[in-house]
Amino acid sequence: MKKAQSEMDTISARLAQQYPADDAGWGAVVLRLNQQMFHEVGPALFVLFGAVGFVLLIACTNVANLTLAKALGRRKEIAVRTALGAGRGRILSLVLTETILISVAGGAMALLLAHFVIQAIAEFIGPQLPFTVQIGLDGWVLGFTLAISILTGLIAGLAPSWHLTKTNLNESLKQGLGKTDADSSGGRARSVFVAAEVALSLVLLVGAGLMIRTLYLLRNADSGMDARNVLTVTLGISKEKYATVTQQNGFFNHVLEQVRALPGVEFATAVDNLPLQGGSIQPVAVEGQPVVAMADQPEVPVRLITPGYLRVMRIPLKQGRDFTEADNANASPVILVSESFAKRFWPNENPIGKHVKLTFLPGDASEVVGVVGDVRLNGLSVTEPVQAVYHAMAQNPQTTFMRLALRTGLPPTSLISAVTEAIHRVDADEPVVGVRTMEAVVDLSIAQNRLNMILLSAFAGLALLLASIGIYGMQSYAVRQRTREVGIRVAMGAQPAEVFRLIIAQGLRLATTGIVIGLAASFGLTRLMASQLYGLSATDPWTFIGVSLVLLMVALAACFIPARRATRIDPVVALRYE
Repeated sequence: MKKAQSEMDTISARLAQQYPADDAGWGAVVLRLNQQMFHEVGPALFVLFGAVGFVLLIACTNVANLTLAKALGRRKEIAVRTALGAGRGRILSLVLTETILISVAGGAMALLLAHFVIQAIAEFIGPQLPFTVQIGLDGWVLGFTLAISILTGLIAGLAPSWHLTKTNLNESLKQGLGKTDADSSGGRARSVFVAAEVALSLVLLVGAGLMIRTLYLLRNADSGMDARNVLTVTLGISKEKYATVTQQNGFFNHVLEQVRALPGVEFATAVDNLPLQGGSIQPVAVEGQPVVAMADQPEVPVRLITPGYLRVMRIPLKQGRDFTEADNANASPVILVSESFAKRFWPNENPIGKHVKLTFLPGDASEVVGVVGDVRLNGLSVTEPVQAVYHAMAQNPQTTFMRLALRTGLPPTSLISAVTEAIHRVDADEPVVGVRTMEAVVDLSIAQNRLNMILLSAFAGLALLLASIGIYGMQSYAVRQRTREVGIRVAMGAQPAEVFRLIIAQGLRLATTGIVIGLAASFGLTRLMASQLYGLSATDPWTFIGVSLVLLMVALAACFIPARRATRIDPVVALRYE
């Protein structure tokens, strides 16, 4: 990389010496191919990979919790094995082997499930990835799944197996089978596991909540135009067939005439790049600004449009006039500028009548004849004001690629056939591609945000399910463990409501502890996804509060069934329970 960058610097320096007027100050930046391919989706994939890791940790914690509960019931068995000569390593290998086998079996089931859902995953993620990336199951995926399954089994079985090796042999052999479950250190370990699950789940839920709010804010953001009832079509013509500027402009103008005559079409126009999809950026020399070399000139988006563009997109005209059919190749060059452009370069002056030289275009500087409202040209999530210039298509030296846009009072898709026929009446060989509504263009501009929201919400939902299972399992185990205690309380006059509150309070204490820990972790971790958010901070208080309440309600629901079971304990049966 350093050698390639050095060579490009040398070439740039030589060009600057040979062509000082055009190339002075310009250079080149060398990037790795994978860096160029993944620079847009990289941050999102990093966040999603972290979410996968969190879900894996929650699953490990859940399995460890369940394994520990099972292990507490095997203390007498382990004590007998130890008495017969089994060493600590033997006990460790026994429990770890069981958890690893369970994890590998789970990994195999996951691969089977992945085989059936891979098409759905490719449908959502595929359009966001470079064309060279193929989504599917291969040897690397199988190997990774096997390695993760074994690692999960080791992590999940480590705490239970270590706990069993510390069992007091004499006490375990003296205890009855039913009483071996009563283990204070084991109970504390399970409580820690449940609190950790809740904390990890909260972090994922906060991330999903932030992405959901981001998508909502983007959908309701002001793009500077009205995308409703607008149909767009991509038209690209051959330079060999339409060699001159007159032929090129003639084709597009003829197409516009045919389309404008269609029933239901209110206005029709053409533009080289639609809003929200990016496009050409050019250096400009602005009247009233210091004269500088091309490399130091300000760069702004430049769009080619035909008359009627403002009416089709419903972009407000703030000052001056719109383009007309008189603004052709024989007329003096004119442009429209955005409101932000005018405020930047002529903050205290009237921009109408000022001149701007589009450096990449031949000819004289263009006169500003109108100021239009700001439009988000590079996507809804780009909030910076766009200082754009709109140039008349008829005054451009070459136009072989344009996008047709028409406004209609009918459903836009109902005009697809009629528009296609109108284009083919002008040129039967012209391919009609990229037909979509402007609302679809808006949806496409936030596709990455929607994808992130869907995947992160799915991971958060899975984490919430695992956490609720962990809380339910913990409370069910606690009710069974405290059967005699509950029986004594009932025999001494405790009401079912008091028993219910006792079990509920125990579960909510665990959930509250996990929520507090999760909130503290979220304040730090959500900052890593700040670049994926729009319109709110990574520590948005309403999201944190709402997610905490949701998780608290889920914990309450998970405690409900064990609590109801506790209220139905018969004191006579409970006092005989061992």
